[in-house]
Amino acid sequence: MTDQLPARSRIVRESLRSSGITGEIVVLPDAASTAALAAAALGVEVGAIANSLVFWSDDEPLLVMTSGAHRVDTAALAARLGRGSIRRASAEQVREAAGQAIGGVAPTGHPAPLLTVVDEELASYPEIWAAGGTPHTVFPMTFDELVALTGGRVVTVD
Repeated sequence: MTDQLPARSRIVRESLRSSGITGEIVVLPDAASTAALAAAALGVEVGAIANSLVFWSDDEPLLVMTSGAHRVDTAALAARLGRGSIRRASAEQVREAAGQAIGGVAPTGHPAPLLTVVDEELASYPEIWAAGGTPHTVFPMTFDELVALTGGRVVTVD
């Protein structure tokens, strides 16, 4: 049987398996590049979507895993983290840091580990869904698996 996953999603799957996460990557018929689209496609609450947002902070990438129901307050988050500033990364910076395109950034499978923070609100959901390396792929996991996978610091992001 041929592996139907895109190459970037296969890299994510390998990273998940090596971390002991067994959730299967699902290929969606339509792109789910926003939390609302992903939630609608999966039939889950938008808050159960773990958005992977890449920011630039103190001259390095910062991955923020936030609930789809939240907006990141970059000024408040910078203060909480003791960083100078946090701003959205450009599409080119996202691709360079994550090896994946905006709308499909997974919490793993990057060229090098990314400094990561995880929205504490995601702990409210027994199952959360994250992008699988492309805008058409997603996978389920638990909050604890997300924190362990990313080595992320759990914080309030809004």
